Amino acid sequence: MSWNLRKEIKDILAKETGTRIYAPGSRTPVAFLYPNTYHLGMSNLGLHILYQVLDDKGWAVERFFLPGRRELPEYIKSKTPLLSMENQRPLADFPYLCATIPFELDYIHFLEELRLGHIVLTAQDRGERDPFVIVGGPCATFNPEPLADFVDCFVIGEGEETLPRLLALLEKLRLDGKGREEKLRAAAQLPGIYVPRFYTPRYGDDGSFAGLTADPGVPSTVRRQWVRNLDDYPHTSAIVSPLTEFADMYIVEVARGCGRHCRFCMAGYCFRRPRSRNLETLWRDIAERPAQTARVGLMGAAVSDYPAMRELTERLVQEHVPFSCASLRADTLTPELVQALAACGQRTMTVAPEAGSAKMRAAINKGITEEHIYEAMEYAAEAGMPNIKLYFMIGLPGETDDDIEEMIRLVHRVRARMDELGHKGDLVLSVNPFIPKPFTPFQWSPMAPLPVLKKRIRALQAGFRKDRRIRLLTESLKESVQQAVLSRGTRRLGAVLQKALDEGTGFKEALAACGLSEQDYAGRAFPTDAPLPWGHLDMGVRGEYLQTERKKAEQGTFTPSCFDGCRRCGVCRAEDGQGEA
Repeated sequence: MSWNLRKEIKDILAKETGTRIYAPGSRTPVAFLYPNTYHLGMSNLGLHILYQVLDDKGWAVERFFLPGRRELPEYIKSKTPLLSMENQRPLADFPYLCATIPFELDYIHFLEELRLGHIVLTAQDRGERDPFVIVGGPCATFNPEPLADFVDCFVIGEGEETLPRLLALLEKLRLDGKGREEKLRAAAQLPGIYVPRFYTPRYGDDGSFAGLTADPGVPSTVRRQWVRNLDDYPHTSAIVSPLTEFADMYIVEVARGCGRHCRFCMAGYCFRRPRSRNLETLWRDIAERPAQTARVGLMGAAVSDYPAMRELTERLVQEHVPFSCASLRADTLTPELVQALAACGQRTMTVAPEAGSAKMRAAINKGITEEHIYEAMEYAAEAGMPNIKLYFMIGLPGETDDDIEEMIRLVHRVRARMDELGHKGDLVLSVNPFIPKPFTPFQWSPMAPLPVLKKRIRALQAGFRKDRRIRLLTESLKESVQQAVLSRGTRRLGAVLQKALDEGTGFKEALAACGLSEQDYAGRAFPTDAPLPWGHLDMGVRGEYLQTERKKAEQGTFTPSCFDGCRRCGVCRAEDGQGEA
């Protein structure tokens, strides 16, 4: 056991506010893993919310993070098992290991944490004395199969109600002396709990996925769970630290879910329907935030769609509370909001057209026009924001070279308008490849081939090369393909992940060693009548609706936002909740 590592953890704890530490033995312990570093993990609001929920239910929650490059050699050299933040206890001391996984590229990090914690890696090899590994978060919700070999229970959907229910059941059965198999079979009966060991994948002669067979006695379909009343649960930072991505910022969730029906967006389908928090509840917690939190961060899938946004921001300005916002839409901006953000120090107006041509924006149902972009720029100029940032995707279904040329022309028009408005700063373009996601109308579509994506990027680079005031940022194509493989993958990817972990090879090399390829998952168009690896999960959105939206994408037909009384997609198909996920 390394004294240096324990000291480093204690030094971090000394800088935190809000940490809840209990003496070992005073409460049943629960390990909460984030599959990345402390700096990133402590910026994840879902971790903060569940930390508070479980603490309020009487559990002793202790956090674990992936060691950074500086700490990892010390762990390996000293043979120290992965240690918790709160009491510096080894991971294997905990009966329940809960992890939230928001990004596909963190899958291998999650397995690294288990291995560093001396946890038996595969679920089928764990015995009566081994902990239960429980995983939730966006990736677990839309396609848990790539991690199925390593996880005992997945929480499908939002965890505020489901995770405490699962832990309480497992603990009761432990006290009753029940064995591991009986505990897992009982867990599989809970709404929103998927226990992979009771579901066997089938494959065709060509290796294509042919479905899952559920064991007798477990549900054939697992329905996603979601919180009807957000105000029943915490919504803010639990712990404040200067050592995070949002240093000393008090993060507040104002709303959850999005009803805009953007056809590429998994969050808009898996976390539907849109829900808002009570304004007075939000303000009470903001007013009572820790003293050292100089700024407030307003979070949500579409923050500017929050119904009481104007009242909230006006009050923040009146009370001289600096704030920032995530996920603002150009079509809902107001001069007052932009002025308030500028007064709080924001220097960049960010707009996400997502597609460069009107045709492609109609295809994805974005609802943002070129005029919306110009209007946002005018607000920014009036407020004194010098920089503009635009988010785009390339490789969308139906995209052609002409759409890329139109994107280039649009960006030059935006740069010219910046000059007219007196914007002295940069125009930054963030361009990322489209990745098809489960439970969206594009789930059947392949990712664009690498040669096409490279050609698109070269065209953009050439189009902006002569104007140094336009900066082009692109995501790694290699990592984007890996995301696509993992987002659309089957359980066979478990062997790939384990090989990459065991041998330290690249993901593509591990795929090849297992007789698979990126084309099998990322580059393949799935027939609309074929079984899908995530087909045993129910998000509440009907498959027929997704296919209708897919056809509307091809036609460029607009779908209006969610509204009260709507019964289009299936999530809200019954007033009393019957039939909802």
